[in-house]
Amino acid sequence: MTRQIAVVAFAQSDHRRTTDELSEVEMLMPVLHEVLARTGLKTADIGFTCSGSSDYLAGRAFSFTMTLDGVGAWPPISESHVEMDGAFALYEAWSKLLTGDADTALVYAYGKSSPGSLRDVLTRQLDPYYLAPLWPDSVALAALQAQALLDAGDTDEHALAAIGARSRADATANPHAQLRGPVPRGDHLVRPLRTGDCPPIGDGAAAVILAAGDRARQLCARPAWIRGLDHRIEPHSLGARDLTDSPSTRLAAERAGAFERPVDTAELHAPFSSQEVVLRKALRLGEEVVVNPSGGALAANPVMAAGLIRIGEAAARIHRGASDRALAHATSGPCLQQNLVAVLEGDPR
Repeated sequence: MTRQIAVVAFAQSDHRRTTDELSEVEMLMPVLHEVLARTGLKTADIGFTCSGSSDYLAGRAFSFTMTLDGVGAWPPISESHVEMDGAFALYEAWSKLLTGDADTALVYAYGKSSPGSLRDVLTRQLDPYYLAPLWPDSVALAALQAQALLDAGDTDEHALAAIGARSRADATANPHAQLRGPVPRGDHLVRPLRTGDCPPIGDGAAAVILAAGDRARQLCARPAWIRGLDHRIEPHSLGARDLTDSPSTRLAAERAGAFERPVDTAELHAPFSSQEVVLRKALRLGEEVVVNPSGGALAANPVMAAGLIRIGEAAARIHRGASDRALAHATSGPCLQQNLVAVLEGDPR
């Protein structure tokens, strides 16, 4: 890469179980205003805009066009959208800036999971011929993965409980988290996963601003430079995969340069406690690495925004000097099917 791109600002909503009184636009607009204010930019100053969301959550086609009212689409803007987590929208924006077609980009994502049955909605991601007709929901599939880890001796239920407890304890310092502090482990939701091993269902939004080269240094005192960014996918069929491992995460990390030097922080998009076990192994993270200091997806999991939040949280730690080299991970699909890895660095201090 001959052009250096950085995350220069990050903002997110307070994630809540329900936001019945707000539309997607009303939920998103304060986040957009905040992220722009952090840089002093206006909508007209943004060279490219890219969003991530899901029509299945909204229950109507082309629902993302409504949120452009919050962005401001007149005068005309250069805009794109992905029907995925906002982390993958960030990948598109990063690629756009690398070409030199723009110097700044706004990336945002949002999701309202509260209006419907999220576990049923997510079955629509599955293979339409063999799996989707059986309607296995997201928690049941994650439980299959957790059981495979237990059977392989990679973890046990006490270790999974410790991951959940640590995540919610770390979230006490995160004012945006939906769950904070001691959370009962609860009963089995789908064995071996208990309520405390699973993410909360909630609504939320997030946004970041990217900038290139000297423009990044003008907008941010300590930009979080994207040193590498890559995403890979596993076979669609769950039966063709080893659910105790994530080769796509490992390959994405390798291509992003994550193994060239140690990282001090990792924000992992692990909606279930068992998935953190898989990701730690694939990413070769030792005990010295601070994992999910924000609380991670076990503390707040707004679908379609949680992966972008992992990148934003990692970047924010670099902005304030709490991290020098951080890894951020985002996933989509059942049992860590699609995985994106970003490596962020701050300027030497």
